[in-house]
Parts: sequence; structure tokens; C-alpha cells
Amino acid sequence: MAKQKASRPAMKTAVKKRSGTKAAARSSARKAVKAKARTVAPKKAVRPKQRIAISHYREEDFKADGLRAYARYRDLGIAEATHGLAQAHVIRLQGPCNPADVSKLHYHDVEFQMVYVLKGWVKTYMDGQGETLMKQGSAWTQPPKIKHMILDYSDDVELLEVILPAEFRTVELKA
Repeated sequence: MAKQKASRPAMKTAVKKRSGTKAAARSSARKAVKAKARTVAPKKAVRPKQRIAISHYREEDFKADGLRAYARYRDLGIAEATHGLAQAHVIRLQGPCNPADVSKLHYHDVEFQMVYVLKGWVKTYMDGQGETLMKQGSAWTQPPKIKHMILDYSDDVELLEVILPAEFRTVELKA
């Protein structure tokens, strides 16, 4: 059987169909690229609005309800005001220092920790830093999960500590 030539109108329709398919493919490819370009990063969780926290010194605000039995803590109201974003407190380490109670290697599962010596002195050990004597006016940060411990302190030491987040885990380690 001999192959018949398609008529001119039929050829135009076939060409249109083929080019229409390509145009549709190109069009959907462009849409896919455009759709990818328009993809927006997921929204961050919206934190509740922070409020002002004011804390005036009162001796009775120092409580034995913190992490360490040999310390008294004065909460500055930051955790409540920031809805758990951060916490800040003044710590009084109770003297005299007993290394058997105090010198325990540990780390905190935090995002940020900063300590400032308000009064007295404290000798610390931090992994990678070694022993350091911190005196009144000294400040330091402790990177997340850094192994550290207190070695000694003066009977009158007071520290300001700021930590993010307010709730965190402390892990005691074998020295």
C-alpha cells in the first residue's frame, strides 16, 4: 500500500498539535520553576510578646530552690517576662567552699550562658580553657554543652547568670 501524503490543512493541524504540546510542556515547566521560586520558608513560631521585668534588691528573695544545694538564687523575673526565652538570676555560693560538694564536672544543655562576677571571686575549670580565676568584674560565656566545674570560691561571691532558654537540662559527668 502506498503511503498517502497528508493534505496541507492536516499537516498544519499536526504541526500545531505537536508545537502545542511543546508549548504546554514549556509553559508547565516555567510554572514549576516559578512555583519553586515563590516557595516561602516556613514561618517561625511566634513567641508571645515579652513584658518589662523589674527586680529590686531584697535579701529575702535569695532562695535555696535552684540547681545547687550550696547556692542561693535570686530570680530576676526574666523567665516569666520572656515566656521562657531566657532566665537571669543572682547566685550566692555559700561558703566555705567544700570541693567534695562543689567540684563536679557537668554541662548544661543550653543555647547561651553568661556569668558575671558581682562580688568576690570564683575559680572555674572549663574544658579547653583549663582553670581560670574570675574576680569581681570578670565575665565569661560558656558555649553550649561545655564541660565545666567550680573548683573554689570566696565566702562572699555573688554571680549574675543569664541563660537561654530558661528551662534546660544539666548533666553530671564522671570526672
